[in-house]
Amino acid sequence: MLRNKLGRNVVLSSVLGLMLAGCSSQSDENQVSKTPIEYQYANAQESIANGNLNLAQEQLSQLSSRYPFGPFAHQIQLDLIYLNYKLDNTDQALAAIDRFISLNPNHKDVDYALYMRGLVNQRAEHNAIHDIAGVDRSDRDSSMAQEAFKDFAELVQKYPESEYAADAKKRLIALKSRLAQKELAVAQYYMQRQAYLAAANRGRYVLKHFSETPEVENALAIMVESYDQLELPELREDAMKVLRANFPDNQLVAAQ
Repeated sequence: MLRNKLGRNVVLSSVLGLMLAGCSSQSDENQVSKTPIEYQYANAQESIANGNLNLAQEQLSQLSSRYPFGPFAHQIQLDLIYLNYKLDNTDQALAAIDRFISLNPNHKDVDYALYMRGLVNQRAEHNAIHDIAGVDRSDRDSSMAQEAFKDFAELVQKYPESEYAADAKKRLIALKSRLAQKELAVAQYYMQRQAYLAAANRGRYVLKHFSETPEVENALAIMVESYDQLELPELREDAMKVLRANFPDNQLVAAQ
């Protein structure tokens, strides 16, 4: 779900165009009364409607520089946020979002800005090439996923009634799995180097912070194996009990 703020303006521009085409005398009057910024903004919206996002981004950036204040200012800023997201201009999008929130903390569309910041960070973290190739890269840097998680969590907490809250909650669930996978990748790294205490601690971290994710099963298995290597039978048995109760088909349980 991505209900951006551009749609209403595209529709309005289209309706306006039909109205102008329907009556030449009325068109002449409107052309006289419309201001330069209205003409230019309409042109940018037409570019968006035609899929010319790069051109629209250029047009709106020029408008933003020329008219930093006024009735179109906030909408232009929001449009640019969306366009930079669509164009994968991560740094520009994040800078625009932070600037908008900083300058307009009580604006009615702050929830949208937060939602977009989450989307931008989530997309930045996503590596399309590895996904297409089917390569598991759960060990890659997760800092952007962590930022996206913070953004969506802030949105849900501060604006629970927002139209974007429901989708943000779904994305939080997916991000939790991503962050849990990162922890498990680190735990496996420690296992390979026989740093069993560090591996067990990573497993415990997953249980504590990502208990509702599928990654819990592997976290418990790592804890069982690590405590076994550390010759800590009580801790091993505690982890095994939880593993057995929740994942009876796990290989470690079946092997007993």
